[in-house]
Amino acid sequence: MQRRHFLPAAAAASLGSLAAPLVFGQGTTVRLVVGFPPGGGADALGRLIAAKLTTLWKRQVIVENRAGASGTLAANEVAKAPADGSALLLTTINSHALAPAVQPRMRYHAERDFTPVALLGVTPNLLVTAASNPAKSLKDVVALAKAQPGTVPFGSAGPGTIQHFAIEKFKLLGQLDVLHVPYKGSAPLITDLVGGQIQFAFETMTAATPHVNSGRLVALAQTRGKRSPAYPAVPTMQEQGFAGFETMNWYGISGPAKLPAALVQQINQDVNAVLGMADVQRQLEVFGVEDGGGTAEDFAKFQSAEIAKWAKVAKEAKVTIDG
Repeated sequence: MQRRHFLPAAAAASLGSLAAPLVFGQGTTVRLVVGFPPGGGADALGRLIAAKLTTLWKRQVIVENRAGASGTLAANEVAKAPADGSALLLTTINSHALAPAVQPRMRYHAERDFTPVALLGVTPNLLVTAASNPAKSLKDVVALAKAQPGTVPFGSAGPGTIQHFAIEKFKLLGQLDVLHVPYKGSAPLITDLVGGQIQFAFETMTAATPHVNSGRLVALAQTRGKRSPAYPAVPTMQEQGFAGFETMNWYGISGPAKLPAALVQQINQDVNAVLGMADVQRQLEVFGVEDGGGTAEDFAKFQSAEIAKWAKVAKEAKVTIDG
């Protein structure tokens, strides 16, 4: 994968920056603001990165959860923060590509109001269900949806999230009608999925994997065009008859607009150093987070392409934030 080729060199190159004086704003703490509640995939990844940066920077990097509105509350908070590195955003596809596609009156502009710093990686969604659910394959899910149109509940982490977009793609490509049930993040969604209050979800691999590994959830399909190394035995949606079905989450680090270039470069190099650590790579592989790293400019170009891509998908699939 790209991450494996790039990061060891980037990690070595960044070690020199670690000896330089930090140029953050005043104070001893850096906030990494996460737009979803504790226990979900974004939170788990944020805490992994924050712990490593705390060690590198010799100052506390804390995860601050600001859940709600599909990650846009957290993004709005960081957009208004001082541009001194004291507040960073765990940027996601939800706050910076999907929400702009379906919420034209957001309080921030996804590109103008932020400084892209580093791409942490991309991850597929998994179509998951409780182990107790009699549906054991995508074929079973389709048959159930056809037999009970408009009533089979699919959960999402909120309106306009990647889970919601995946549901809409499923409906569009399969010519199906299912019931969208939005939650305020992955953690409460998974609780109800395991408990049987909802039947299915296109959950992020990062959030779903611990529960698949524990046996509480079963993965029926994955959503990138290729199988993730983390789930080599789980077929893709495309392999199971859904041609053109591809959704994936992504995570990055961003700061407020006008973050100083020297600080952007420093944080980028140090994040790449973290991503290159062997124990972090092992954890990312468990989460299914792939192809991270690169320059801040790489992340900016990636994000711009994602904004254009999902605006087009939202229009074609007629995705709305009211479900």
